This record gives sequence, C-alpha cells and structure tokens, in this order.
Amino acid sequence: MIILETNGLKKYYGEGESLVKALDGVDLKVEQGEFVSIVGTSGSGKSTLLHMLGGLDYPTEGKVLVDGKDISSLKEDALAIFRRRKIGFVFQSYNLVPVLNVFENIVFPIQLDGNQIDHGYVDKIIKTLGLETKTDSLPSQLSGGQQQRVAIARALAAKPAIILADEPTGNLDSGTSQDVLGLLKVTARKFEQTIVMITHNEEIAQLADRMIRIEDGKIVTESREGKA
Repeated sequence: MIILETNGLKKYYGEGESLVKALDGVDLKVEQGEFVSIVGTSGSGKSTLLHMLGGLDYPTEGKVLVDGKDISSLKEDALAIFRRRKIGFVFQSYNLVPVLNVFENIVFPIQLDGNQIDHGYVDKIIKTLGLETKTDSLPSQLSGGQQQRVAIARALAAKPAIILADEPTGNLDSGTSQDVLGLLKVTARKFEQTIVMITHNEEIAQLADRMIRIEDGKIVTESREGKA
C-alpha cells in the first residue's frame, strides 16, 4: 500500500534570472512500513522536499498525498490538524519541551490533540528505546543520544501515518548516530511505521531499506539496502 506519494512536485523561489528551482518535478512513492532515506548535498533540495512532504510549506506545482489525502490542497488550519494527527517529526535539534519530563514530552502531541493515551503502546515504545529509567528526567538531564530517543518515541507514540526525520543524527557523534539509527530502524519495523529520513551522510543513509539521491531538485538514483 502506498502511504506517501508526490506527483510532479515543484518548488520555485524568485523569478527571472533569480529563479531557483529547489524542487523540479519530483515523483516519489513510499510503501507503508518502508524506511526510505533521501541523501543529497547542501542545496540539493532534500530539506525542501521534507518540508513539502510534512506539510510545512506549499509546493509551487504538483501534489503531495499522505495516506491518500492531498495535503497540498489543504488550507493552513486544516493542514495543521492533519499534520499533527498524521505526520510525526524527528528533528536534528530534538525540539523537546525543556520544562516537561521525558514521559510528558512523549505524550504531549497526543494530549495536544485531545486524544486518549494508549499507555500500553507508549510503555512498549519507551522500553524498546531503553528509556524506562528516564521517564521522570528533564531533557537537560539527558545526553544528546537520549534526547533523540525521546524525540523518536514522541513521533511514534501518536501512531502517525508517516514519520519524517530531518538529519536526526546531525548533532550526534558517529557511534551514537549508529545506535540511534539502529533503534529507529528497529522501532519502525516493530511498530510498522513508515519513515522518510533526510541526511547528507551516505553511511547513515544506507541503513534504510531504500536510498534515494537528490541533486538540483531532482531524483537522480535509487538503491535498495545500500545496493545499486
């Protein structure tokens, strides 16, 4: 089942001689439960693509479909609600609420939406990510790797259609990066989650089921399990 799809996706900035084609006709399909990495250098368009996929910005042309819904046609209020309910985010900077403890950070998006917390499900996520002894800790009391685990747990807890990870290991050392990405892959499979990860690190990108390379706003190559 296709859970995420783009059709002729374009994002242009400026006009005339100043025109920048950040995305120039991207067609992408992601299956439910798939872990896809999108790799590219700075300025390749990968971050712009993530913003389009997550409904953080509107395309100049084309469509973005998440769980069958064309989010590029939604108005801002409706898009914000859809994004909160259907899309989980894991950012490089963690984006945890400093005054909330680990457990409160994990369930915060669920409470924000007025939904009941599935405590059994959340407990499984916490245990899988090795956070059971840290639930009462504040973000400032955690290492970078632990904070990123909390961010992953928060993204999983709301049971979104897709999880978008933006350079999730950018602030971590290489060893911790491997640990966090390994956990991300394990949890995605265990909880049948779909993940699209943006990264400039090819070694990290190859941990995904499928690696997509983007250059000058276009998809240029694809490979599976690190193989062409």
